[in-house]
Amino acid sequence: MDRTLESLRHIIAQALPHRDPALVFKDLNVVSMLQEFWESKQQQRATFSSEGLVVYESMPSSGPPFVSYVTLPGGSCFGNFQCCLSRAEARRDAAKVALINSLFNELPSRRITKEFIMESVQEAVASTRGTLDDADDPSTSVGAYHYMLESNMGKTMLEFQELMTIFQLLHWNGSLKALRETKCSRQEVISYYSQYSLDEKMRSHMALDWIMKERESPGILSQELRAALGQLEEARKAGQELRFYKEKKEILSLALTQIYCDPDPSSPSDDQLSLTALCGYH
Repeated sequence: MDRTLESLRHIIAQALPHRDPALVFKDLNVVSMLQEFWESKQQQRATFSSEGLVVYESMPSSGPPFVSYVTLPGGSCFGNFQCCLSRAEARRDAAKVALINSLFNELPSRRITKEFIMESVQEAVASTRGTLDDADDPSTSVGAYHYMLESNMGKTMLEFQELMTIFQLLHWNGSLKALRETKCSRQEVISYYSQYSLDEKMRSHMALDWIMKERESPGILSQELRAALGQLEEARKAGQELRFYKEKKEILSLALTQIYCDPDPSSPSDDQLSLTALCGYH
């Protein structure tokens, strides 16, 4: 623990040289500190694909408690976990959670190394009641996880989380199951989607899939949205990284909006064409 605190002080001294490490998390100007931290990262040519902007979003509310989210470069999202009586307080609290996670992300222990991969694979094997041989078999879930970690050697956990969020959404959306049915290998799927970021085009494709699900099972969209909102609220209050839950909410809300704007969307999605192209390997 002492070594971790010392590492954090060293990171703060490097990224925020004008700040007192002992007072960083007590400073009410934590919003500017978070921005300063990421501007410093950008100047160091950080590997995130975004433009280095920290984006805040306040949820509409006629009164307290107020909720605020902050999205970091690369897409990681955090929110205020305390009960906040003003929008400014909610924004500061969200910034504090994001700053703590940003600083911890700089620790050596938060970078994917051979040792980290070995420990993570062993934990995955134990949780699935499999064997270590599964780690070398890309057709297994443990093998696919091992392959993803190996492919992201040297990246930080926040960087790796961006890719993991895409696959969490593809699993939730049913796209991974569809790919398995077309006999695309896990390695092909990982290699294919590793080239893409989670953007408006991908969200639109997933929203169209949920519109089709709604046609087959009326009411499923509202049911999924209620569940996503509950998951997002629970994760926010626990101080967790929120992007997966927030993206689910955005995709489902987009699908509902499209249903009301265009109640009969019948044209095939580009996503279907993409899946066809991907499976053309076979």
